[in-house]
Amino acid sequence: MTSSDTAVRDRLTRALRERADDIADRWVQLQWEQAVVDDGVEESELREEADALVDAVRAGLESAIPVYRVVQEHQELRRSVIDLSLRRARAGASPSATSMAVLSLKEALLEVVRAEVQDATELYHSALLVNRLLDAAGALCFETFVDGREEIIRRQSRQLLELSTPVVRLWRQVLAVPLIGTLDTARTQVVMENLLQAIQDHEALVTIIDITGVPTVDTAVAQHLMHTVNAVRLMGADCVISGIRPPIAQTIAQLGIDLSTILTRATLADALGTAIKLIDRPARQADSFTPAAP
Repeated sequence: MTSSDTAVRDRLTRALRERADDIADRWVQLQWEQAVVDDGVEESELREEADALVDAVRAGLESAIPVYRVVQEHQELRRSVIDLSLRRARAGASPSATSMAVLSLKEALLEVVRAEVQDATELYHSALLVNRLLDAAGALCFETFVDGREEIIRRQSRQLLELSTPVVRLWRQVLAVPLIGTLDTARTQVVMENLLQAIQDHEALVTIIDITGVPTVDTAVAQHLMHTVNAVRLMGADCVISGIRPPIAQTIAQLGIDLSTILTRATLADALGTAIKLIDRPARQADSFTPAAP
């Protein structure tokens, strides 16, 4: 870093220290003027974000890290940008609006620099430094926003899967999972996790997987069902599959899928009747057991 670059960085750092409130106020104002924030956002919230980011920028410039790496390597500055981006993502803002919000800080900083620097060359180098710094912050903000939204989408997708595959307690120690729609790998995993946990929680002996709402059963769906049934059996429970309609039975037969090791019933009512018999069977066996005479 040349002495000129050091002088420019020192001047900007001093401006951030001495005029932090002015910069933060101007940045909040610019965000409203440029319509990069929603109307529902409170001004106090924006000001809190502004204070945090302005302080973090100052701290980053006061460090010995080169300007082109300070956003990535200075922990306080990096965390401040990431937190702002994640808050905007959770609030439903667009990625472009979030990045523009960070980049608008550039204008607030340059206004302060222009008011204090008269030399054209120094002003030019100051503008280069501000651009380099906040362009990196904008890029990090956009990257974080996209990652944050993807995580939100994944979490919401899983929540929807869980809602679409409820585990219902039909009878004492009898659980049922009514499936509706396509059964893929991701959904099978959710069904399996929820069902196994419910078996443990309710001490279930029989589970019913009802596929009345599953439009088609192909080899992949059958494999998913087999995996679920095997997992249920490992938990010590029996498994009954209900909802085997004539078209599905025909398809299974044509595909050569072997479900002979699984109890199947045409309707959920038939499956429940079978489940009750399976539960009563151990009780009857215990009642009929006569201990040997000593």
